Amino acid sequence: MDIIYVLVPLSIALLAIAVAIFFWAVKGGQFDDLDSPAHKILFDDDEYLNERREDSTAETADSESDSDSGSKPDKTTND
Repeated sequence: MDIIYVLVPLSIALLAIAVAIFFWAVKGGQFDDLDSPAHKILFDDDEYLNERREDSTAETADSESDSDSGSKPDKTTND
């Protein structure tokens, strides 16, 4: 029965710590926007793939125009 005198204050202390952590997370903005990250993951890959597709199309067009002219463009370096 003496263990009650230890367990009750211990459980109250753990509860106080849990509540403090919860309020710290709320104050830090952890729960501000719960929907955008879930939707963002659905559209991230599409934007990345579209950019890669545009880049590869531009590179293909550049290489075709280079082969048509018969000369390669001068490469400049930024030193």
